[in-house]
Parts: sequence; C-alpha cells; structure tokens
Amino acid sequence: MLNLLEKELSLLSNEERAKINARFFKTGKGQYGEGDLFIGITLPDLRNVCKKYLDISFEDLSKLISSKYHEYRLAALIILTLKFKNNPEEVYNFYLKNTKFINNWDLVDVSAHLIVGKYLFDKDKKILYKLAKSENLWEKRIAIISTLYFIGNKQFEDTFKISEILLNDKHDLIHKAIGWMLREVGKKDLKQEEEFLNKHYKKMPRTTLRYAIERFEKNKKEFYMN
Repeated sequence: MLNLLEKELSLLSNEERAKINARFFKTGKGQYGEGDLFIGITLPDLRNVCKKYLDISFEDLSKLISSKYHEYRLAALIILTLKFKNNPEEVYNFYLKNTKFINNWDLVDVSAHLIVGKYLFDKDKKILYKLAKSENLWEKRIAIISTLYFIGNKQFEDTFKISEILLNDKHDLIHKAIGWMLREVGKKDLKQEEEFLNKHYKKMPRTTLRYAIERFEKNKKEFYMN
C-alpha cells in the first residue's frame, strides 16, 4: 500500500512548486527548516490522496513519517488524524514517538490539536507541560497548538498556563502560535482573553500581541500596542 501511495504522490509532484515551498518553509542554511526537501504538492491534493489510504499499516506510516520529503511526512500526519477516530490511543502514542519528524509549523498545525489535543481533552495533560519545556522548537509548538482542541470546547486553562511557560521563548514561531491561540480564545470568550492580556501584554513579544488582538476594534488595539 505504501508503494501505491508514494506513486500517487509522485504523479502530483511539481518542480516549480517544490522550489516555492522550499523558500516558503525556510529550508536554507541556518533557517528553521534547514535541509528539508519538497516534491511540490498542494495541501488539497494531498488530502484527497490521503483519504484513500486509511487502511495503511502503522509500519508503513513509520516509513512515511520518517521520509526525507516534507509532503510524505505531511501525508502520514493527515492519515493519522483520519485514523484517530478508530484508533485514538494507538495514533496518539505513535505521534508522540515520532515528534522528531514533525519538524515544521505546518506539520504541527495540521495534526497536534486533532491528535494530542483531542486525546488529552478528558485526561491528564502533564505531557503538554513537558513538551512546552522541551528544547525542541516543534515540541513546544505541539504543546500550545494542541490546546486548540480544548479552546474549541471552551476550556482555556491549559492554553493560558502553557502560554505563560512559553511567553519568554525566543522563537518567532512560538510567538505567533501563542498569539493565534489567544485570538482563538477571544472568539469563544473575549473577557477571558482580555484578562490574560491585561496581566501580560506589557511584557509579551510584540508579534504575540499583534496576533492576539488582530480582531479587536481599533481603539482597543491601540491601547494594547501603545
């Protein structure tokens, strides 16, 4: 089954798109995606292919998620989100064993909340706090993005606590992720978002703040930014 999947993905590859993606996902020397390789497939095309391979084995998924090609790893993660319904614990455990391959922001964002967040929603969440304190950029992003599932269910406590752990992080991709999650909280409960901002806005990174207040009215935006 893996060979068939790889063949389909190969047929959809586009050299020009691969070059664009390599620049977009910062694969140059010293950049966060250094050395990553792309074959050039759009996300909608990738999703359409993945839907056909829900019966792929975890053994084959291990090979796919450890591929040198970004889209192959992304395909593995999309399939995992689709397999979650029938195999939640197995998918969750597989995901955590393979975080070293979930190594760019799109890979995290397409999967963390739908696997880690969904699985942990009614369980002990201490693993998220361990990930938030990791030295690995992507594990930290997994920690905060996983809480998107909680936010969707109006549970904000872990988003706020993990945001506090990560507020002093140096990486722009963490600043953006926190701001995004705070903005999502605001869509559900603006009062709680503002209470958090009022405690922290003076010391939080400007990028985080801009993302968090993106939907605010002009006067309120100016108050926080100034």
